[in-house]
Amino acid sequence: MLSFFLCLVILIGGYFIYGKVVESNFGPDDRETPAVIMADGADYVVMPNWRVFLVQLLNIAGLGPIFGAIAGALWGPSVFLWITFGTILAGGVHDYLSGMMSMRHNGITVGEIVGIYLGTFMQKVMRIFSVVLLVLVGVSFTTGPAALLAMLTPNALNVTFWLIVILVYYFLATFLPVDKIIGKVYPVFGLSLIVMAVGVIGGIIFKGYKIPEITFTSLHPSNTPIWPMMFVSVACGAISGFHATQSPIMARCMKSERDGRKIFYGAMVAEGVIALIWAAAGVAFYGSTGGLQTAIKELGGQGPVVYEITRGLLGPIGAIFAMIGVIVCPISSGDTAFRSARLVIADWFKIDQKKIKKRLVLAIIILGVGAILTQVDVQIIWRYFAWSNQTLAMLVLWAGGVYLHKNGKNGWMAALPATFMSAVSMTYILMAPEGFELSSSISYPIGIIFALLCLGLYLRCIKGNIKNK
Repeated sequence: MLSFFLCLVILIGGYFIYGKVVESNFGPDDRETPAVIMADGADYVVMPNWRVFLVQLLNIAGLGPIFGAIAGALWGPSVFLWITFGTILAGGVHDYLSGMMSMRHNGITVGEIVGIYLGTFMQKVMRIFSVVLLVLVGVSFTTGPAALLAMLTPNALNVTFWLIVILVYYFLATFLPVDKIIGKVYPVFGLSLIVMAVGVIGGIIFKGYKIPEITFTSLHPSNTPIWPMMFVSVACGAISGFHATQSPIMARCMKSERDGRKIFYGAMVAEGVIALIWAAAGVAFYGSTGGLQTAIKELGGQGPVVYEITRGLLGPIGAIFAMIGVIVCPISSGDTAFRSARLVIADWFKIDQKKIKKRLVLAIIILGVGAILTQVDVQIIWRYFAWSNQTLAMLVLWAGGVYLHKNGKNGWMAALPATFMSAVSMTYILMAPEGFELSSSISYPIGIIFALLCLGLYLRCIKGNIKNK
């Protein structure tokens, strides 16, 4: 249990120490923000800091730091280290830079940011990549909650009924002003996510469960190697490219650049704390990684495991929190995924979103595609989400490194975690079942070489041999 609390202290301390270093390196100032300059009553709306923080937390978190942490707990308490240092050195930097770069460029979305600093080819790739990713997230977080709600309600309220209800809600959340639904509902559930995590760790401690100490070997029951599998399985709670698609939503709602560390870096640290707690619950509640794997298989996934853990630790109140976790949290990711897709397309084709008619048209198109996809099996494509998510994070970090250098700042703050994530991304797709299924003896060297090549391109870029490419 000592190593858990040590990681918790380091994680929280990272916000005050390294988060301050990241902020100082970027150099926020008192310039007017997009929310003020471009106020349109729809996407550019100034909101209070506390509300922006809780919305940002739920935007980036959802079920990610719960399901991902439980999956990561299969490797044992070594996952604590990835959550802790991944959050401080990579995830926090990624989220802060993606949010602040968006603010510096009028709240633009991630594809446009990457295009400015990594070239027009990468811009085109990222536009398509992010829209597909966001729609898939939205679809997946429609069908899952609909199935759960159908199980908990009378037979007349079947999956189709709940699909329609959720899609109608998504439609409203996609085109209505950000402060009308998202700005009012999200803070409540963001706070619930925090309270649930506090209750879980309290239950673990006061009911006498033992959180094992960190070991540097894989305890995965299936002998799955830590590198690179754990670094992709645990994304939200360490580093996740999906966050870069969400940060522009709140970058358009902040009244001061100086609040960036609290909102972007702070929400990432809060998510890391939630992930750390759920990873601890995963390794403690079932007594061993083998027990956890058996529970996931027999109960049918992380959702029922979350329910069993919270109910076991918190009783009937825990069951309520569990339902919030496995139903409301994915819905909160789905609606902002579709909203982000609208913003990406609007930036791509330069469609002004101030007028409700234009927002409405895009919302109808996006939700129409989403509704169609709920009727087909997208699981084959979804299998690539984990890899594509970390690849997106890698690209955003490289763009952040170029941005910092071009503005006379220390670009290594982003380039070093970008190099690390380049190795993770390449090695994973070479080894993974949905990838090439190559051996580690082949995948590891190629992954390292790829990361070094990316680093070499970055060095050429900052030396002026390649401009904006």
